[in-house]
Amino acid sequence: MSLLIVAALVWIAIHLGLAGSSLRDRVAGYIGEVRFRGLFSVLSILALLFLIQAWNAAPSNLWWFAPDWLRWVLVFAMLPAFILFVASVRGGNPTMIGSENAVQPPRGMIRITRHPMLWSFAIWAAVHIIGNGDSAAIVFFGSFLVTALAGMPSIDGKLARRDPDTWQALSATTSILPFAAVAQGRNRLVLNEIGWRIPAIAIVAWALILVAHPWLFGGMPVLS
Repeated sequence: MSLLIVAALVWIAIHLGLAGSSLRDRVAGYIGEVRFRGLFSVLSILALLFLIQAWNAAPSNLWWFAPDWLRWVLVFAMLPAFILFVASVRGGNPTMIGSENAVQPPRGMIRITRHPMLWSFAIWAAVHIIGNGDSAAIVFFGSFLVTALAGMPSIDGKLARRDPDTWQALSATTSILPFAAVAQGRNRLVLNEIGWRIPAIAIVAWALILVAHPWLFGGMPVLS
């Protein structure tokens, strides 16, 4: 378990300590933006492999067992995660410096939250923590949950430092918390901008992963 904790801390340190702090700006300024992104990608892949290997080898204690009814709830809770992920891939990331999406008025899923991809990871991690209930899973999926939740304000802070004008325009009409900007009247929900393709792709992917989960990842999302 100690190796898994180390691996989780390495993952968190790379994403929050390096990429999510002012250290990123200094390193990127020294080696260049393109080289930094390449370095970060390599480090992320290595950290992920280390984390997966440590999880597979870690001893674990069962802290709770999710009953069948809760497992079904968790299965359907994954559907919004798929929708958010597909929307983030198809719609771009408005928080990226230099992205043309950053200077466009928020549309589609960005009206709901400016961090759809990180919310998809946060939901995925939380669902798997609750569904597994063992100590190794808590550490493994918890590392992703921490980086996803902490990454949202971290990314916002990076954008605010590097492009204050874009950040001011984006933050005025969007929110981290899903639907918060809509509820506060700073934006409105326009379902036509999301369209039908994103939910359709997400539903198909959700169903395929659900069926193939035992062969791809092991374990049954539902037991009956």
